Amino acid sequence: MKKKLLIFILTYNAQDHIKSVLDRIPKDVLDGKKYDTEILILDDASKDNTCKVAKSYLQKHKDMPIKLLSNPTNQGYGGNQKIGYTYAVKNGFDAVVMLHGDGQYPPEQIDAMAQPILNDETDVALGSRMMSKASALKGGMPFYKFIGNIILTKVQNFILGSKLSEFHTGFRAYSVDLLKKIPFGYNSNDFDFDTDILIQLIDNKLRINEISIPTKYGDEVCHVNGVKYALQIMRSTLVSRVQKYGIYYNPKFDYSFGIPEYDSKTNFDSSHTYAIDTVPPGSVVLDFGCGSGHIAKALSEKECEVYGIDKFIDKDSKKYFKKTYECDLSSPDFDMPKIAKKIDYIILLDIIEHLSYPEEFLQKLRESFSDHQPKIIVTTGNVAFILMRLALLIGTFNYGKRGILDLDHKRLYTFSSLETLLKQQGYKTSTITGIPVPIPFILGDNFLSRTMLKINIFMIRISKGMFSFQMGLEVEMLPTLSVLLKHAENNKVQRNAKTSK
Repeated sequence: MKKKLLIFILTYNAQDHIKSVLDRIPKDVLDGKKYDTEILILDDASKDNTCKVAKSYLQKHKDMPIKLLSNPTNQGYGGNQKIGYTYAVKNGFDAVVMLHGDGQYPPEQIDAMAQPILNDETDVALGSRMMSKASALKGGMPFYKFIGNIILTKVQNFILGSKLSEFHTGFRAYSVDLLKKIPFGYNSNDFDFDTDILIQLIDNKLRINEISIPTKYGDEVCHVNGVKYALQIMRSTLVSRVQKYGIYYNPKFDYSFGIPEYDSKTNFDSSHTYAIDTVPPGSVVLDFGCGSGHIAKALSEKECEVYGIDKFIDKDSKKYFKKTYECDLSSPDFDMPKIAKKIDYIILLDIIEHLSYPEEFLQKLRESFSDHQPKIIVTTGNVAFILMRLALLIGTFNYGKRGILDLDHKRLYTFSSLETLLKQQGYKTSTITGIPVPIPFILGDNFLSRTMLKINIFMIRISKGMFSFQMGLEVEMLPTLSVLLKHAENNKVQRNAKTSK
């Protein structure tokens, strides 16, 4: 069965060029021998006679598999692409090649773009004008666009960890299967759509192939505001990195499905290293929310005996635990596990903010373990972090998948409110620590991120409340009244025993 190829031509005020673009599409792409091909012309409410010219062309070339559609209202460059890709998905195409109706990109290269995708050699093909920079200038690319393209691409490659020769080409081919996997419907309706979708592809580690194409600038009208475009793409690029730790959130960069995965933060100053450094070697530890096993692995290397509790526990990490208990801490029917061995430390990393009734949980914890007299390590996000304060100042409160404003968070705390909660529930705070932003997760583990991490740590020394991304508290669990009564009764028995002698 032949593969289905969609040649998607998006047009806006292209009456002088659309006929030439259609004439230049290679006949062997359309003859049906290689592919089952269709051409989709999607006009974005042009103000000129683009639709009229295209319709006239269709009437004269009835043998060509062309469908002409027109948006009643202008959807923008990105909005038009969304409609075209939705058409490709709904009609079962295998690949889609996007052309511009103004003739800026070469229809002669359609086959070179489509073949690697249809042969499953790549997921994306980009027609790059910048693989041969001299050719780009000879093709008439304005010098300011040439320099801007190079600078923006270098900056984006650095931030995203990619190695593309050009981020800003409008000649692209996509596997339709991959379009089903990325949330392109959330992308910008403007020209920065192309950057949004590239970030989505890079984030999902999809295969991207660049093909060198000739550059042609003619009498077409440019609809791009260069300064606005540069600001838009840099904003999207930075948001996609910052989103990794909840400082900002946009659904177009949310690819998580099912149970979220939490990466290890054991190689830089973080909540993980705070807990690991606090627990002495050889301790018996009860780790709540242990699912990923990162803490248990590090503590096992310190010869600690670790018990783990979580709703889901990674099967490969269970080897680091003495015993694990799978249960939902937020369930009203949750019962504390019975552990006969004396517990030295209880770890509550990023747990308390997920609970609807943390007071009840803390009471259950005391009732079960206060006789052990364990130390408790608690971490949670600091809602008074400077970026949260600035967001409130401009009237935003942006929930997301990770970070301080995680969508799953039920409670938000400052240092003072967390300490008050613990005190009210019978816990005495012994040390309070500010934890920095996990910058190596956002920018990668490199000199820049390490330097920024050190700056954040220094700023925490100036003001924990303002510059701590998370709070770390080591607290003592005070005995319950039942335990105090038990101790009193044991003490009475011992005194009576002495008197009888």
